Amino acid sequence: MNCDVKVDLGDRSYPIHIGSGILTSLGESCKAVGLKGRCLVVTDENVAPLYGSQVFQSLEKAGFKPVLEILPAGETTKSQAQLMNLYSKAAAHGLDRKCFMVALGGGVIGDLTGFAAASWLRGICFVQVPTSLLAMVDSSVGGKTGINIPQGKNLVGAFHQPELVLMDIDTLKTLPPRELAAGMAEVVKYGVIWDSELFRKLEQDSLVDAGLIARCCEIKAEVVGKDERESGLRGILNFGHTAAHAIENVAGYGEFLHGEAVAIGMVYAARLSVALKGLSEEESARIEKVLTQLSLPVGVAGLEWKDIRAAMAVDKKTVGGLPKFVLADRIGHVEFGCEVPEELLKEVWNGISQ
Repeated sequence: MNCDVKVDLGDRSYPIHIGSGILTSLGESCKAVGLKGRCLVVTDENVAPLYGSQVFQSLEKAGFKPVLEILPAGETTKSQAQLMNLYSKAAAHGLDRKCFMVALGGGVIGDLTGFAAASWLRGICFVQVPTSLLAMVDSSVGGKTGINIPQGKNLVGAFHQPELVLMDIDTLKTLPPRELAAGMAEVVKYGVIWDSELFRKLEQDSLVDAGLIARCCEIKAEVVGKDERESGLRGILNFGHTAAHAIENVAGYGEFLHGEAVAIGMVYAARLSVALKGLSEEESARIEKVLTQLSLPVGVAGLEWKDIRAAMAVDKKTVGGLPKFVLADRIGHVEFGCEVPEELLKEVWNGISQ
């Protein structure tokens, strides 16, 4: 089953193509949205041997002039050094304002390439070709791009929408089980923040198919269509992420996969929600149970509260040093911008970090 989802942003709207065996159609899909000329295809050393040739040949066959740049795999690649590297490659390949970039890989590659495209010549087009579940259901859609710096995750970036997102679900067959589980954390998030029926389905069956991915993309497209630049509603997509980004920073980027940190962060947010928003203990337990069923962590040891709190203070959602949280009053509905008393922040953290 192939599915199409539209992200409706007026003259910056774009299609999401989801299906099996569609990677070879990338070149024609790029032509269909009006792209032309040279392109820089950015991928990593894990994805390149699997799908680099298919993408390169598809673009060449459609009349484009691609060049392939292969980066190291992992979160540390989302860095200033690799951003400078992409600028150098763009210059060497003669990318002008009519050219484009292609992000072939997971969220790290998508975020980095998107930011390079947003800032090269003050903004050129780019295309997202996510190959991980997490990138498919979350980071490839919505136009958030950026890099990490030592002080925190995603503190440097830009909103820059792609021209096209193409998701070939066959690429998930080569995804390590740990990476697939990490992607499911973001799927669970959509159930908690927006769609209680999706959450119930995940409790019964965690089968990943085009329909599941499309539903997640529909939810994100609807939210982004209403609030592109996170001035309000889009904040709900950060459920679990305030703690998650702190965990990734304190543990060292790469120690936890993003989805694993989000899983722990959702447990933290759920327990805060019980205390502050009336989420029932039963529903909080359901969130923890479904994450456990998906082989995701629901607690963490060895990370001191003072270090986590310091990392939260420089999170991009923090205002005046006070972190803002997305909290749930029930599964399927959340509120953004919630303040939490300091003593409760520490108490709940200590409850999941033993």
